[in-house]
Amino acid sequence: MTERVPWRPDAYLDLARRACFVCELLAGNAEYPHHVAYRDADAVVFASRFPVVFGHFLVAPVEHREHVVGDFTVDEYLTIQRVVHRAGSALSALLSIERLYVLSLGSQQANRHVHWHLAPLPPGVPYDQQQTAIFDPARGYLDIPGDDVADLARRLGERMTGQP
Repeated sequence: MTERVPWRPDAYLDLARRACFVCELLAGNAEYPHHVAYRDADAVVFASRFPVVFGHFLVAPVEHREHVVGDFTVDEYLTIQRVVHRAGSALSALLSIERLYVLSLGSQQANRHVHWHLAPLPPGVPYDQQQTAIFDPARGYLDIPGDDVADLARRLGERMTGQP
């Protein structure tokens, strides 16, 4: 059974400020483990280490970029957004969802590497717990068994590579 884990902001900020979590993930640093679903020359898709819903994935450029629009040419931005769309379409096909939330979060104070969250809202979530409420730190994050996350990441990657 999946349970919510209390958010520990001090420990999280220490980790997020120590190094770029996306660059460390891409370098294979064991202190920054994530289940990678897909990677190409431009982008990486991986499961959130602190998921707010089952199926919470992130999409990030492989190259370190910090600003969601300003650090990309139009063509580079569209290349990343094609991966966001592909991953979102694949997640929507794999899971029963009411709505797929896509948003970019981060800060120059922590999590500087730009990334987009894909958060598939399951059906039946009360309205007052939807939208930005699913990201409320007071709710904590889901403690999902690693095997379940790995399986979904594998299936997501398979579906993404099978799409044109």
